[in-house]
Amino acid sequence: MPREACFVYMTAGSKEEARSIGQCLVEEHLAACVNIIDQMTSIYRWQDKVESAEETVLIAKTVSAKVGALTERVKILHSYECPCVVSLNVNDGNQEFLEWISDQVSL
Repeated sequence: MPREACFVYMTAGSKEEARSIGQCLVEEHLAACVNIIDQMTSIYRWQDKVESAEETVLIAKTVSAKVGALTERVKILHSYECPCVVSLNVNDGNQEFLEWISDQVSL
């Protein structure tokens, strides 16, 4: 039985930064896989101003036990003062794939 899988949603300021973070997370077994989706527009409030920026989305596939370490690693690697790193539990799916995620982050 695999450990509880989750997806961690993150954003980065550029595709290059996203690749660098994703590469590190997979190499360090904090994530089994990281998907990178380029060219997203974010509209947000920061320091009492409404801002808009082009960002890149990262979705890391991991297990809940690794989310704390993954979050801390991203905070070190990231250029943002307050990076978006949020975890979403995976309730069901292809058990072979969920086992693969668990196996990859257990190495």
